[in-house]
Amino acid sequence: MSSSNPTPKIQDRTSFFGLDIPFLDHLGVVPEYAENGKSRISLVLKPEFTNSFQVAHGGLVMTLLDFAMAAAARSAAKHPLGVITIDMTTSFLRPSVGSIVVEGSVLKAGKTVNYCEAVVLNDAGEITAKASGTFILRK
Repeated sequence: MSSSNPTPKIQDRTSFFGLDIPFLDHLGVVPEYAENGKSRISLVLKPEFTNSFQVAHGGLVMTLLDFAMAAAARSAAKHPLGVITIDMTTSFLRPSVGSIVVEGSVLKAGKTVNYCEAVVLNDAGEITAKASGTFILRK
């Protein structure tokens, strides 16, 4: 039995430092760098990513912080596989609007667990949110 609908062609996907992450691709996240325990990503805030106050939704901000820390952890260990978030704590300091830049860094790298932090920066360079997290290297 043949199908009348051919399989849709997968569009070119963004490489998130060697990983295919469809959710981040869907959001339009731009991976800038991940090396030596540091990472940087960016995103232009779209109206559909905002909350009822027309600022970045907290879930979006947490997603960006989580990925920036994970990318930093992978880069510190030169780990080709992904990492898994063990825990994450986030503080929202002011609303995030416009262009969002997120910088992640490793505070302490272990053989299997990395302790990281990340900050969200607005167009003025102010920190709008920050997070700390613990990540285990995937085996």
